Amino acid sequence: MMLLELKNINLPQGDFNLQVSQLGLQAGQLYVLKGENGSGKSTLLRLLALLQQPTAGDVIFAGLSVAWRGRTLKQLRQRITLLEQSPLLFSGSVEKNLAFGLKLRGISGCDLQQRIDQTLEIVGLNGFQKRLARELSGGEIRRVALARALCLQPQMLLLDEPTANLDVGQVAALERFLVRLPQQGMTVVIASHDSGQPERLGGETITLANGHLIPNGSESPAAPRTPDLKVV
Repeated sequence: MMLLELKNINLPQGDFNLQVSQLGLQAGQLYVLKGENGSGKSTLLRLLALLQQPTAGDVIFAGLSVAWRGRTLKQLRQRITLLEQSPLLFSGSVEKNLAFGLKLRGISGCDLQQRIDQTLEIVGLNGFQKRLARELSGGEIRRVALARALCLQPQMLLLDEPTANLDVGQVAALERFLVRLPQQGMTVVIASHDSGQPERLGGETITLANGHLIPNGSESPAAPRTPDLKVV
């Protein structure tokens, strides 16, 4: 089943322009998004998360053409979770950070606590519930942010460089977890600079160059001849 489709997308960002004629993401599939810095990976992830509206084209989620306003847009956004490359935590405890999104979705009590505990264990932070965000290292902040995304159990999970600043053992453990998510029906898109990650994770590869999708194995399109191309 097709979960999300992009058709004839045009999304300018200063001197940069993301243009996608067609992209379809299947439910329960893992995708690895590749591309150099400035190719548009982060912009594409924000578009897929319904956080940036294109100037032209259609975004179709679960068969519904996205209207970029109103309650329906808010409901669709709650079915998608994006972990950005430089995540921020709320002040207070790790537990408070994970509980925030769950409470917004009406989850409370034992179910809330169980999700928090299980997800922290998955990312290797068992026992961190009461730790304060300001006491965490950079790598721990990334893992808490990842746990915050995972515990929401979205239909689509978008991850921008999720294994950056993790050690080899943590990367391997996280990858083992991520490859199991599509078996539960979740669509996962991972932007990565790790050249070995696509092969380790399997799934399908999406390659971006200069704001355009390119077929795997094809040459990248030439960069536009504009000065000071904006990196996004």
